[in-house]
Amino acid sequence: MENSTHERLLIIDFGSQVTQLIARRLRELNVYCEIHPYQNVTDSFLADFAPKAVILSGGPDSVTREGSPRAPKSVFTMGVPVLGICYGQQTMMTQLGGKVTSGHGTAEFGRAYVKPEGKLALLDGWFMTDKEQVWMSHGDHVSEIAPGFSVYGTSPNAPFAITADVARNFYAVQFHPEVHHTPNGAKLYENFVRIAGFSGDWTMGAYREQAIAAIKEQVGDAHVICALSGGVDSSVAAALLHEAIGDQLTCVFVDHGLLRLNEAEEVVGMFRDHMNLNVIHADESELFLGELDGVSDPETKRKIIGRLFIDVFQKYANGIEGAAFLAQGTLYPDVIESVSFSGGPSVTIKSHHNVGGLPEKMGLKLVEPLRELFKDEVRALGVELGLPKSFIGRHPFPGPGLAIRCPGEITREKLEILRKADAVYIDQIRRHGLYDEIWQAFVAILPVRTVGVMGDGRTYDFACALRAVTSVDGMTADYYPFSHEFLGETATRIINEVQGINRVTYDITSKPPGTIEWE
Repeated sequence: MENSTHERLLIIDFGSQVTQLIARRLRELNVYCEIHPYQNVTDSFLADFAPKAVILSGGPDSVTREGSPRAPKSVFTMGVPVLGICYGQQTMMTQLGGKVTSGHGTAEFGRAYVKPEGKLALLDGWFMTDKEQVWMSHGDHVSEIAPGFSVYGTSPNAPFAITADVARNFYAVQFHPEVHHTPNGAKLYENFVRIAGFSGDWTMGAYREQAIAAIKEQVGDAHVICALSGGVDSSVAAALLHEAIGDQLTCVFVDHGLLRLNEAEEVVGMFRDHMNLNVIHADESELFLGELDGVSDPETKRKIIGRLFIDVFQKYANGIEGAAFLAQGTLYPDVIESVSFSGGPSVTIKSHHNVGGLPEKMGLKLVEPLRELFKDEVRALGVELGLPKSFIGRHPFPGPGLAIRCPGEITREKLEILRKADAVYIDQIRRHGLYDEIWQAFVAILPVRTVGVMGDGRTYDFACALRAVTSVDGMTADYYPFSHEFLGETATRIINEVQGINRVTYDITSKPPGTIEWE
């Protein structure tokens, strides 16, 4: 969807692992922004995108290396405010006549403290004491600022930690204001968008109107098939499409045999009863499980499931007169994770079955009304659309389902054990009133058997791992701090109530370095 009706901010990505957090901070300020790899940002792109301001992200390279990334020169001649962050600061200084140095004494990693060196509008609300905590992650530093710039903050290893050319509205910081460990970092973004004159026109009400208009324009009189899983994303996508095109929409719920306990019945009934949508229940469990039999590699699993999803939708599309579009609940993090910043061969974190377009043989065009949204924005849009809380508040459930919560080979026996264990775990979370505090919770069945003792007998059953995380948008996550009493009670229930499991563990890995799902 082209968001030309909104004030737009462009984030030029140099490959930082936290560039997405910049976008989150801006969206929280009701500012529409997009992330684009640096080499895709040409002069013609800039003219077409027409940003009201530009942010240059951090990155892993060194500006002292020959051939390292640069911002387009026209960024600095457009007459719009520019903010450089970490590598973004360094390329700004280099390109505008300053100097960056590598070597001993230039690096800073982790918590640092910046001290003020004068007043600056970007720093309104900062330096309420004599220093401000920030998060540094740089091997080089600016050793000579560009002409026209002045210093407004220093740290022990960054003598030009905050610089600005106020006359041209160019600002640069060596630290990362977008991360949690820069506690007051959000204030810098708030000040920057105020300086740039953003009115904050990015709201879910405005997005709803624009999205409905865009769907109508794209679809016309054609029929749309919506991939419906019952999760938040597909639920909101279906509601938005139904509001836009009504009876031109048919939802297909694919039961691939990898769903949670009683999920197919609950989802199909929920959408037919509460939303009065036309829903086809496609029971294709034998097809999916048959092709997954004996497969253990996680990427292979995802690719098989993605291919079969396409085949199944093709089959049902052939039976719907006038079907010309396939709708999916693809989100912005899906797009980001599936495409590397370099624009070259992707260093893909994991494949998403609903990202990357459709094969030509399918004959359907793709409509993705949520492709520009983060998860929390999708929930806000669901509220705007009047969806019940039970829809909006559901924990995310991946398209590949239990396949990626079953490391190793998938068998019907393991899936049945996993369903029962997961149901007990979620019931425990609800009983303790914790469901809405947690972003996502599930059980993974491990590809190992362990020795146990039940009564007077020896057991040799599966181990499982409980996973529960807190997050805002799924881009980063931390484990939920259950009490030991809760974990002990839950482990006891699973072992007592689920035949086939004799050992329970709790996964305390954050994202990064792990992902939320196990595969």
